[in-house]
Amino acid sequence: MTVLLVALGAAVGAPLRYLTDRFVQAHHDSVFPWGTLSVNIVGSLLLGFLAGLPANGPLMAAAGIGLCGALTTYSTFGYETIRLVQDGARLYAIANVVASVVAGLGAGVAGLALVQSLP
Repeated sequence: MTVLLVALGAAVGAPLRYLTDRFVQAHHDSVFPWGTLSVNIVGSLLLGFLAGLPANGPLMAAAGIGLCGALTTYSTFGYETIRLVQDGARLYAIANVVASVVAGLGAGVAGLALVQSLP
């Protein structure tokens, strides 16, 4: 049953990642991967929030592992960073690494703090 919940969450997260990435990137005239950065920050915030909830196996399987796992993308982040370096946009590559790590961790902490602040 858990595998099915993960698959269902991923079936929502993967297309949501793709559509969000394309939407965000279409609104920026830059080689910087704003779309990937956006989905990774949102996914980290959501996962931090979910991690702070009382233990709920099915919810974490579907939303935490499935949805957030498919919504966020470390492989695309790595690929886009390498492409920036290969294309000579080293400052963008460095900015992408720093922004992704700092904002991703910050969003996770913010999600956790948000759920802990609820009554």
